[in-house]
Amino acid sequence: MIRARRTTNRRPRLIASVLSLLVVTALAVSDAGAAAEPTAATTVSDAASAVGSLGIAGTSWAVDERTGTLRVLADSTVAEADLAQLRRATGRFADAVSLEQLDGRLRTLLSGGDGIYTAGWRCSAGVNVQSGSTYYFVTAGHCTEGATTWYTGSALTTTIGSTTATSFPGDDFGIVRYTNPAVPHPGSIGSVDITGTATAYVGQSVCRRGATTGVHCGRVTALNATVNYGSGDVVHGLIQTNICAEPGDSGGPLYAGDKVIGILSGGSGNCTVGGTTFYQPIQEALSAYGLSVY
Repeated sequence: MIRARRTTNRRPRLIASVLSLLVVTALAVSDAGAAAEPTAATTVSDAASAVGSLGIAGTSWAVDERTGTLRVLADSTVAEADLAQLRRATGRFADAVSLEQLDGRLRTLLSGGDGIYTAGWRCSAGVNVQSGSTYYFVTAGHCTEGATTWYTGSALTTTIGSTTATSFPGDDFGIVRYTNPAVPHPGSIGSVDITGTATAYVGQSVCRRGATTGVHCGRVTALNATVNYGSGDVVHGLIQTNICAEPGDSGGPLYAGDKVIGILSGGSGNCTVGGTTFYQPIQEALSAYGLSVY
């Protein structure tokens, strides 16, 4: 009888223990599921990785800070088959991504004409800088890549200086050292005396100046943009604006008031219909080589 009572009493305790274990297990699974649930930031990051892994030339992508979503742009050269790939890649992330088509072609903006010249093409000087008593100017890296000597005109008679550093692709900036003391190098952009640098922010009113199209103004629309220009030329960390530009404007400065912000990398469209442009942040180039504006 005693043994029977012990058996009878043990069963409820055993059942209670099993139920307790099941509850604890269920809670653990629930907690694990909650921890594994992707955040919006993770989703956007994964979407950017998915777009980047496709390696499609003529595309760019950046986070829209107003909505927290990834805005993907495809230019007019992107074929329908590649657009289909982009739609499939972005479609997996539901409302975290938008895909838009540009009217023009995303390109680095250089050509033969006026501005600063080397054998075969022209660009625009960005901003004059110095290190001690040595003077330089910053321009686009896709301009200085493969170029050694720069001139004031297309006849290539008056030397400005020589390329001392290039970072492209990945970044897009180049440094040219003044070697001709007869060529002036004021610390200004056009008639604007530059007193320092500034960091871009979305919505900021900015202007850019280039040898082809002069001064045009607009707003910063995104930060940390990536652009795939094709042929393996992918540039990261760019400032995106709604300002137009044309070939030959590459390397020209983006500025706000008396502060320089960036160097023109490339874009799409033109200054007749409008466009989208991208800029290398100036601080990265200056800090890499210990340079400062003046």
